[in-house]
Amino acid sequence: MHLVNENEFTDRFWGRLPLRSGTAMYYFNRRSPIQYALHKLKYKNQPDIGQRIGRQLGLLLATSPLFESVEAIVPVPLHPKKERSRGYNQSAMLAAGISDTMHVPVLSGILIRQQFADSQTQKKRMERFHNVSEAFVLKKPERVQGKHILLVDDVLTTGATLETCGNALLKAPGIQISMATIAIAMH
Repeated sequence: MHLVNENEFTDRFWGRLPLRSGTAMYYFNRRSPIQYALHKLKYKNQPDIGQRIGRQLGLLLATSPLFESVEAIVPVPLHPKKERSRGYNQSAMLAAGISDTMHVPVLSGILIRQQFADSQTQKKRMERFHNVSEAFVLKKPERVQGKHILLVDDVLTTGATLETCGNALLKAPGIQISMATIAIAMH
């Protein structure tokens, strides 16, 4: 998926968000090793898993000409309340691992999650979009203006969170957005 510009990942955003490229490392299956690892990352206080998987994803991205011009990595933010409760942002852990292997800086604080929302894991497609429709705000657009940005999250399911983040990032003139996740849910 990381070597082909139009793929199952980018197709989820077709006509809704202009993406330069997008990829996931794994398909998400219930009761799979990747579900187990992501569950430990998000809910069992094991942020080191995120950095390790992020380094693997970074190595994969570094082999693709589609991602070689990435200038900065932006993790999908958590609401401050949720981040305090968890102790870390799992997407930031993934971004740190990617940064280690791609040698590209992570820009934290560029996107802010301004609305608290419950977990989306049990929500249906339209509920997910409604849940995050106005949740993210771009701060300091000058830091990403004219750059090729890699937006990072753990799993692509409906695309609601990544699409909303992408739309917020598009407020910066000249920005190009690529996306990467650890897994993509199969439809």
